Amino acid sequence: NGADAIGVLKSQDDIDIILLDIIMPVMGGIEMLKVIRADESLRQLPVIVLTTDETKKGEALECGANGFLMKPVREKDVVAKIAQLAL
Repeated sequence: NGADAIGVLKSQDDIDIILLDIIMPVMGGIEMLKVIRADESLRQLPVIVLTTDETKKGEALECGANGFLMKPVREKDVVAKIAQLAL
């Protein structure tokens, strides 16, 4: 869930990118993204949002997502998106 994921992010300093599902229990992806972008120590982490709901794309990007992928996700699309962010 999103709340547990925030705890993991704050306790580990070796995370390079976040693949974030919009639909999660306890704390959803959009709420988690807002927490990430509000936290100075996490703010610069790239976040790719994953969802089945095309209408969430704009909201996710407005909240600070660096990219967006529709589920089901294909490995080549994830690799391409990560490579794009690494530039």
